[in-house]
Amino acid sequence: MHSQIEQVNSHSAPSSSDRRFEFGRNWSQFLRVLSTERIETAERSLQTLLSVEDLQGKSFVDVGSGSGLFSLAAKRLGASVLSFDFDPDSVACTVELKRRYFPQDTKWRIEQGSILDEEYLRAMGQFDVVYSWGVLHHTGAMWVALERVVQLVKAGGTLVVAIYNDQEGRSRRWLMVKRAYNVLPAWAKGLVVWPAFVRLWGKTILRDLLRGHPFRSWSQYGRERGMSPWRDVVDWVGGYPFEVAKPEAIFDYFTARGFVLKKLKTCGGGHGCNEFVFERQCVAPFARLC
Repeated sequence: MHSQIEQVNSHSAPSSSDRRFEFGRNWSQFLRVLSTERIETAERSLQTLLSVEDLQGKSFVDVGSGSGLFSLAAKRLGASVLSFDFDPDSVACTVELKRRYFPQDTKWRIEQGSILDEEYLRAMGQFDVVYSWGVLHHTGAMWVALERVVQLVKAGGTLVVAIYNDQEGRSRRWLMVKRAYNVLPAWAKGLVVWPAFVRLWGKTILRDLLRGHPFRSWSQYGRERGMSPWRDVVDWVGGYPFEVAKPEAIFDYFTARGFVLKKLKTCGGGHGCNEFVFERQCVAPFARLC
């Protein structure tokens, strides 16, 4: 899979002295268990999220494509797709999905690039749907990334973002966990992952067991978005850089820039992402931004 990285364009991005989590290596493991059922689940979740039957005639950019699953879902729904990611292993994952399912399609482009690279974004243009799920809080400059993503949305277009919820003290403790995970050697990372797994899933697994349905929640996890519960655990524990925001902060930020909130799904004050769907308006005094 890595040999196919030459098929994509590469754009420079800011480097960081921090030990970043290797998202792409994690999601390359997910591709081994990717099934038709998971793909169809991701497709349905995208239809529900955007309140559409299909994306025929629409342009779709996947900002931080990760495993490439939702780029694939958008393509299956008929969109012309641009997928880009900072992490070369994530780019390779998306390349692999294109090779498997749309090898000759010229309306699915895959690039290596950063949402923080303003010159790269200027050349990109604007899109009907801008999708960035659980990505911008991992850039190391979340508010800059949020500013950058605005310019990608057409007037009347849709912006989908999912941002980690600010739990204040709990978020600061998770930040320490993530830093610890990323500085440990590979053989020792389990010392962080397994206690975190118990913290994240222990009560749910015990509850299912007591109800006579062992691992029901675990087995049903992928039915909402088609993702892998174990890969999501590793992604959560290791995901660094790591920033958070309260839902009202994200709402205020985008409404001040001419966006209207269409959907909101919070994580109920717990850990995880708050999910937003905005529509970009083009009315004074924001017309110059559109």
